[in-house]
Amino acid sequence: MTEQSVSIRSICVYCGSRPGRDHSHMAAGRALGREIAEYGLRLVYGGGTKGIMGAVASGVLSGGGQVTGIIPEFLIDMEATRHSLGQLNELIVTPDMHARKHTMFERSDAFVALPGGIGTLEEIVEIMTWAQLGRHEKPMVFANINGFWDPMMELMRHMTEEGFLHTAHRVQPLVVDDVAGIIPAIMAQAAQLAADRGGEDEVISKM
Repeated sequence: MTEQSVSIRSICVYCGSRPGRDHSHMAAGRALGREIAEYGLRLVYGGGTKGIMGAVASGVLSGGGQVTGIIPEFLIDMEATRHSLGQLNELIVTPDMHARKHTMFERSDAFVALPGGIGTLEEIVEIMTWAQLGRHEKPMVFANINGFWDPMMELMRHMTEEGFLHTAHRVQPLVVDDVAGIIPAIMAQAAQLAADRGGEDEVISKM
């Protein structure tokens, strides 16, 4: 599963299938979708057409972008409608949640967590876990809309201080408060990683 590419062609977005109580979260979803389309990137997401998930997909499609939805059969009627799924450029129906998450990982070059619930948290934490284990170096972003992820950042600081993030240097997600700054931050981190690898290759070639 190790992934070495740092070229950003697609962005996976994790977020709630509900709108939440703060209206700015839906607005952030639509805005991020428009940004993804404007940069000519593909959205990879959980396939839902409701809540913030639907807002992100709608933002991409309204901007003429490409959307890949990946959803287990049993969730289709809970997180989407079969008619709305027909509007996606690509739909992948998986047999279960494990296949969904693995396919989302394989199809994505970076990951963004917008506000959401337990499912959103579980998805981004799993990606962080794989990074800690050295399975990938893809950019990871917490879209910290109105400080939504502040408690998570505090928890991570606490775990680090308590000595449980033993490879904390591998688990350094970007925390971006402004939607407009998310993709530039991803691109900058990918470029830096590419530059670092180029330096490593140069050193190896001289040995």
